[in-house]
Amino acid sequence: MTKRMGLVSAAALVAALIAAPAIGQRPAPAPSGPPSAEAVKDAAAALAAPRTAPGYVAPRLKIGQPDLQGVWTNASNTNLMRPANFDSLIMSDDEAAKARADNSWNIRLKTDDNQKLSDGLLTGDDLKKGRGYNAFWIDPGNNYANVKGTWRTSWIVEPANGQIPYKPEARKEIRVRRGNGYDNPEERGVGERCLLGFFSPGGPPLNNGEYNNDYQITQSPNAVVIEAEMAHDARIIPLFKTAAEARAHHKPPAIKPYMGDSVGWWDGDSLMVETIDMNPEGMGYVKLSPTGKITERFTRYSAKQILYEFTVDDPATYTQVWKGEMSLNPSPGIYEYACHEGNYGMVGILKGGREADRKGVDNSRPGDRDGG
Repeated sequence: MTKRMGLVSAAALVAALIAAPAIGQRPAPAPSGPPSAEAVKDAAAALAAPRTAPGYVAPRLKIGQPDLQGVWTNASNTNLMRPANFDSLIMSDDEAAKARADNSWNIRLKTDDNQKLSDGLLTGDDLKKGRGYNAFWIDPGNNYANVKGTWRTSWIVEPANGQIPYKPEARKEIRVRRGNGYDNPEERGVGERCLLGFFSPGGPPLNNGEYNNDYQITQSPNAVVIEAEMAHDARIIPLFKTAAEARAHHKPPAIKPYMGDSVGWWDGDSLMVETIDMNPEGMGYVKLSPTGKITERFTRYSAKQILYEFTVDDPATYTQVWKGEMSLNPSPGIYEYACHEGNYGMVGILKGGREADRKGVDNSRPGDRDGG
């Protein structure tokens, strides 16, 4: 199945694209209040819990590695950062049930915002709200994440407020690099150009969004491939015997892949991955300076879950080291993401640039390229 955009008039599309956030990017939540002492205690207990379920032993491949292979998903109401309506990391069963019932994405999936195709072309109002797809085509997940047996309100576990601890200048740079120009394709973001998936699902760190939250992991003695179907982003991670050996094989700093330079090794039953030198033109909320690094850990928690942990260490960009935990659960399969099929959005944007040319409007005026 291919994901397609719902019908909308050209005029409404142009007006809506000006006001809408990037597809797949959920607005950054406002900081939540400080957690209670009890919430801090619950979070500490959850984070201290073992990486594997009691009595579980991970199966092994013939090559001896723990078996992480297969298709996995992080589709969930839980996202990278914690929404302002939650003040703690952990929810009880009753709290999770209420949050699930109140979640706007779940309500939308049930009602599709009461849109009526019989009325003719959609007006574009849904696009102004960041909704470029009707509910039939999205698959954000309909439950909050259960990680190591506890319900979670964010993937971020540190800092305690569940927010990315940007330095002010780093936050501004992330806004700028998403690309708002319309003079040529290179002025658009890499997601619109189908170079990377919107919301950077392939990471690092891994992320989730409106749909196509699937990953296929393939292992060999010398490498692991993690493919995110959203724009077919595949990280080929060479494996080494030790962390020191792996770090010695990082690429020259001048080579900056969109998803960074990743190397890996096994630490017991956990796959460790270290990434440096991420291309600054990449997507997502995560920025990495030339001196920063991201460390990931993949561990089979149970027969039906991989525990994914990450640490972002970059003093030049963030006020502190920040960490996250995520659950990857079995997926029934991968749906093709045909990014350029029906990509009339790019055509419409560039037509706007050519119309500006005909009118003698300078396409480089402030605001078109700086995210303003």
